[in-house]
Amino acid sequence: MTDWIDIGALDDIAPRGARVVKTVHGCVAVFRTGTGEVFALDNACPHKQGPLAEGIVHGKTVTCPLHNWVFSLETGEALGADEGRVATYPARIEAGRILLETSFLKARAA
Repeated sequence: MTDWIDIGALDDIAPRGARVVKTVHGCVAVFRTGTGEVFALDNACPHKQGPLAEGIVHGKTVTCPLHNWVFSLETGEALGADEGRVATYPARIEAGRILLETSFLKARAA
């Protein structure tokens, strides 16, 4: 059985915006695309730990605000010439609420 945690209303995140969810193992960035999809990734860019939730969301990607690395919101992979990956977490929308899967959050490395 999969457990999901309600982290807030979809309307709490503007289209092409993000919010940070603090966990005991670090912060997770929750992104909303312009089409209303949600994605969850680690909030730290693997390059220099830039706060991805402060980046620019475009399509299904986010650009790190520090050094312009671009990451897929679907896979967490760096795109273009950059190399690296950000952990992703299952997220879904149910009745206008954003839910994150708790088993993935619990499995995060400290």
